[in-house]
Amino acid sequence: MIIFDYGHTLLYEPDWDSVRGNAELLKYVTKNPNNCTLEDVKKGAELIFGKHIENIRKIGYDICGRIAKKVLYEYLGIELSLTPLEMETIFWNGASKGAIMPDADKMLDYINKNGIRSAVISNLLWSGDALTERLNRLLPNNQFDFVITSSDYFIRKPNYILFHIALQKAGLHANEVWYCGDNPQADIEGSSQVGIYPIWYDNNTDYDYKDRSNEQIPKCEHLHIHEWNEMIHLLEKLKN
Repeated sequence: MIIFDYGHTLLYEPDWDSVRGNAELLKYVTKNPNNCTLEDVKKGAELIFGKHIENIRKIGYDICGRIAKKVLYEYLGIELSLTPLEMETIFWNGASKGAIMPDADKMLDYINKNGIRSAVISNLLWSGDALTERLNRLLPNNQFDFVITSSDYFIRKPNYILFHIALQKAGLHANEVWYCGDNPQADIEGSSQVGIYPIWYDNNTDYDYKDRSNEQIPKCEHLHIHEWNEMIHLLEKLKN
């Protein structure tokens, strides 16, 4: 099995704009007694997400975005005619429709054709259900056995527990699994802790999407690639 990170590994989120995402949600308002505007929502989001949620994430944990959105909109007194999953997907698609990392679809087609199982583990505020919807929309040929997001399990990578849970779900030993991701600490060193072989996917697409100042070269054994075609070539060699 090959397990993948989500963001900047399989997909990325060009032109991200959380204000635009909340603007989409406000189309479904059924109650707004305080006449809150989009600017009020923006300020509330800065408080809930930018301060409180971010502080929790810094110490290695997550709160599901569904709960965070519930807190935000109830804090403002706003009610919406949406299910929790609909709130996630409408906001997310509004903030960014998402896009495929170069040749990620081609690489998944290759591993599917060759009988290699696949799955996803992502540090993400959104639920596994919401991520599954996005993956299915943009990578419709995927055959992921399971999709794990940190917010569903409250623990963030590099915590070894998420990787151990994945092995349990897969019914495989660590030496039968690879893990591919773009973050040298969360993905590469994290998966290596449980004996999974890590592949550092270091691609320059949308390179400025995050602060890389705290990233370091992984201290564990790993494979360093820059394009998904390199993965295909490697697997071809192993077949022979």
